[in-house]
Amino acid sequence: MDKLQAMQLFVRVVDAGSFTAGAEQMGISRALASKQIQALEDTLGVRLLNRTTRRISLTDPGKNYYARAYDILNSLAEAEAEAAELQIEPRGRMRVSVPISFALRHLAPALAEFQRRFPRVELELGLNDRLVDLVDEGFDMAIRISRLADSSLVARRIAPASLVLVASPAYLERAGTPRHPHDLAAHNALIYTLAPKPDEWVFTRDGDTVPVRIAGNLYVNNGDYVLAAALADSGIGLLPTFIAFDALQDGRLVPLLGDWQVPPIGIHAVYPQTRALPAKTRALIDFLVERFGPEPYWERACREARAAQ
Repeated sequence: MDKLQAMQLFVRVVDAGSFTAGAEQMGISRALASKQIQALEDTLGVRLLNRTTRRISLTDPGKNYYARAYDILNSLAEAEAEAAELQIEPRGRMRVSVPISFALRHLAPALAEFQRRFPRVELELGLNDRLVDLVDEGFDMAIRISRLADSSLVARRIAPASLVLVASPAYLERAGTPRHPHDLAAHNALIYTLAPKPDEWVFTRDGDTVPVRIAGNLYVNNGDYVLAAALADSGIGLLPTFIAFDALQDGRLVPLLGDWQVPPIGIHAVYPQTRALPAKTRALIDFLVERFGPEPYWERACREARAAQ
């Protein structure tokens, strides 16, 4: 016996005043309704209804059970309605894991606008450059900036992001300007340790691929620190355009090896597979795609800086 179904049947029978009317509302026969109520009473070990040929009435245990069952079924109906509403209206708390540099530079103003547009969404941000486990750590989604590996997560591209080789004018005046990827062996590399292969940079041109082993005296797990070190004339860094764009735009950094390309990365929203994506998650992803677009401002700035070289 389905206890919830039996509870619903019991409340319907009491409200309707008869087994026949209650059974009709549940879409079952009177005989089956009577049998299920009897089974419920047997399970509980008490009589819930007094039955006569003309009417039914609640026993004292039945009155108590009816009141509790009525509240439970009302709460269940409210929960189902709220769950359905959450699929339609963006609302509720949302935990999002985001990389530190991208969050501080680009997401903070974007999410302020998002929350003005969707004031019933409460954001809890986890700023961390490491790869979090969304399910185990309880995140609704994450922003990931990389060439995505195969996984059980669903991914949607938000915006493109390139990698650009940069150094300060003062560093290049002191150490010389590389003209070919192999020249990097003579330079101090500023190494981002969370890259898939931290000690290797890969360049392509006209179908040729050149992997380069790099070495340097700085290893760090944050892109903004690589930027700061490059601005302090410490060496050459390979930075995402969304970090380097303003320093390239105003000339504090110089793009290098402009006729070579580094395999691009992308900015993606990733989330666990689900039968129905919550409205709050769908709204945030749609907003970020709309906000940053197919050519975000950092890509335009870096393209213009390269063209000016």
